[in-house]
Amino acid sequence: MAAMAAEEEEYEAVLCVKPAVHVYRVPPRASNRGYRAAEWQLDQPAWSGRLRITAKGKIAFIKLEDKTSGELFAQAPVEQFPGIAVESVTDSSRYFVIRIEDGNGRRAFIGVGFVDRGDAFDFNVALQDHFKWVRQQSELARQAENPDQGPKLDLGFKEGQTIKLNIANMKKKEGPTGNTRPRPAGLGGLSLLPPPPGGKSSVCPSGERPSSLSTPAQLPGTPITDSLLSWPQPAAAPSAAATDVWGDFAKASGSASTQTQANAGWVQF
Repeated sequence: MAAMAAEEEEYEAVLCVKPAVHVYRVPPRASNRGYRAAEWQLDQPAWSGRLRITAKGKIAFIKLEDKTSGELFAQAPVEQFPGIAVESVTDSSRYFVIRIEDGNGRRAFIGVGFVDRGDAFDFNVALQDHFKWVRQQSELARQAENPDQGPKLDLGFKEGQTIKLNIANMKKKEGPTGNTRPRPAGLGGLSLLPPPPGGKSSVCPSGERPSSLSTPAQLPGTPITDSLLSWPQPAAAPSAAATDVWGDFAKASGSASTQTQANAGWVQF
């Protein structure tokens, strides 16, 4: 675990890179009122280059590098933010005062200014996010070392505490069995309305087809008896021979009527 921690501390992450930044000489402060960028001769920067913020472990580093070669001009280690290592000026949001170190114990305060306000905002946010992460890691490590000190969630019942469940609304309400009338199921499981009183359902049972000449259903007010159903059906149209037969019958009928008329004047003795 110690070796892994050492490897994590050696890893250097890049938090922010800004291609244009100016460096100014900062005059000594006469009081504790804070730094003012208006006193820095802003039209005559001492150095111009790029700024890079890196992080190694819990410490952040503000590095001023040459734009072309990447040669390090100055470096400011930051162990706390906000703090003495990085301070904002009182008269602008684009300028800061940082404390640089050379690694031999020598320190100096210089002014840093951004051309764009958005670059100054990103610079500030990058430092805030890093040290927010540092505080979270410290809190997690503290909780891991002392897990019993954290708040516990007690979901148990206290002495004498009861709980009431209302299950009356969970029961399914059913009406009287005599009032319910089953509905016939149609094709495909669909429910159909019941037929009229005294009638029959016109839906055929599943798997059966209705015959081409089905028996008509009995309707109210039009009784159909078996005798009516057994009557002979009308015959086909009469042929030529049948016409002749009926013609003879007509002739015979005609002659009979003539004979009757002739006999009407006879005297019966």
